[in-house]
Amino acid sequence: MNRYVIYFLSPLFYICIALAGRAFTAQGIDPWYQAIAKPSYTPPGSVIGTMWTVIYILAAVSLIMFMKHAKGKSGFWPIFGLYIVNGIVNAAWSYLFFTKHLLGLAVIDAGLIAITVLIIILWSWHYSRLAAALLMPYFGWVSFATYLTYVIFKMN
Repeated sequence: MNRYVIYFLSPLFYICIALAGRAFTAQGIDPWYQAIAKPSYTPPGSVIGTMWTVIYILAAVSLIMFMKHAKGKSGFWPIFGLYIVNGIVNAAWSYLFFTKHLLGLAVIDAGLIAITVLIIILWSWHYSRLAAALLMPYFGWVSFATYLTYVIFKMN
């Protein structure tokens, strides 16, 4: 794959995931989200938005680095596919939580996001330690988000 295509497609992929999540979130943020019970440690929307922006940037750079170092090598396609699956389940969380208000399924989906990020980190470490390390904030944040989703589910 041409390196310029890699530099274009990776950010485009994460922009699409972010826009999908944003559209799904907008469908349920008012008044539903404002009205549900949330723990006191729920971060404000500005913090959540900033964190996801940083995470998507790091993930896009991670994908670029992984593709540069692993293309043509064995194991490339399963890891590449996992990046795609991760993006899909990431956008699906916003749909399940905000659009459909299916909090229990959102907890499961958040867990799937965390699991796929962890597997990507572990599997891609061999090809690019930096690509793997760039995903560690994503894993930390989504682990917290999984817990927070669970608590919101239990409260409601």
